[in-house]
Amino acid sequence: MTDREPIRVLVVEDDPVAADAHVMYVGRVPGFTAVGKAHTGAEARRALDRTPVDLLLLDLHLPDVHGLQLARSLRAAGYHADVIAVTSARDLAVVREGVSLGVVQYVLKPFTFATLRDRLIRYAEFHAAAGEASGQDEVDRALATLRAPGPAALPKGLSAPTLERVTRALRETAEGLTAAEAAEGVGISRITARRYLEHLVDAGRAERSPQYGQVGRPELVYRWVRGVGRGR
Repeated sequence: MTDREPIRVLVVEDDPVAADAHVMYVGRVPGFTAVGKAHTGAEARRALDRTPVDLLLLDLHLPDVHGLQLARSLRAAGYHADVIAVTSARDLAVVREGVSLGVVQYVLKPFTFATLRDRLIRYAEFHAAAGEASGQDEVDRALATLRAPGPAALPKGLSAPTLERVTRALRETAEGLTAAEAAEGVGISRITARRYLEHLVDAGRAERSPQYGQVGRPELVYRWVRGVGRGR
């Protein structure tokens, strides 16, 4: 990717917090640049008129138009940007419809930075495979790069059930949790709770900040990042 122009991405997402997070996510993936964001289908069309775009990161549930309707109208108007659809819907009929409209990947809410990064990297491989294929095998290999990988492995020592419990506890507490509070609520040790909380921070799903008490060192408080990868 270093010898190529960056892939230009327009983020189309009606939730301002989620849109900012998605722009940040795109910027963290080498070879990609977010050229703008739009909160409605109309804003997306105006942005495309101003700036060349290679890829739309498109929320399907916009306030003024369904994402697939927007994709269809863009195709009819001569826009050729590919689409990674962001949705909480699991309807396979929608998935099939999207294939004919330039939707090359789906990202299901809620998702982490790691999930989106994997989709973007796979898209970059597909995008780089330009030119004429020498045969069926090369066509198959190009298409295979778009297939979503299996669930990303957790760091050694972490388990999915415990991560789910820590995540639920954090999401249900607007004020945030310290590692000690998370440990007590979930029934694990403080050190273990901190590992899970730090994993959520690394994945972009939580943030931490110091909390200063009366005496001693400040304690870290972890808070769920509201609006990031959430379904509606």
